[in-house]
Amino acid sequence: MTKYLLLKHYRGAPAPVNDVPMDRWAPEEVTAHVQFMENLAERLRASGEFLDGQALSPEGAWVRHDGPGRPPITDGPFPETKDLIAGWMAIDVESWDRALEVADELSSAPGAGGESIHEWLEVRPFLEPGHDTGE
Repeated sequence: MTKYLLLKHYRGAPAPVNDVPMDRWAPEEVTAHVQFMENLAERLRASGEFLDGQALSPEGAWVRHDGPGRPPITDGPFPETKDLIAGWMAIDVESWDRALEVADELSSAPGAGGESIHEWLEVRPFLEPGHDTGE
């Protein structure tokens, strides 16, 4: 089994077919989208492939260690990840092909007008111990 992170993007990826920002969806369209995500997660839980998933708020801050007791905090400049990354799902599946199947289904979530978003998702394997990073 290999773990993968499926990243949902607000922007930065190629535009989805149904390219209407979620803040312009009707409340029932948001509800249908969230229900789709919950249903997919439940099916993946049942098969033992779901690890976790979350939608992300656009708020955030950069933090780094700068000596004892004084971590500097700033609200930017960001590489715009707070505007970029909408959420994620972590899965543990048998193969790359299975990860792509799950991403394909996740990409079909409904959006504006109840139509599938057909959004692009970033699929990234977790770095496992002993993994050759090529460096």
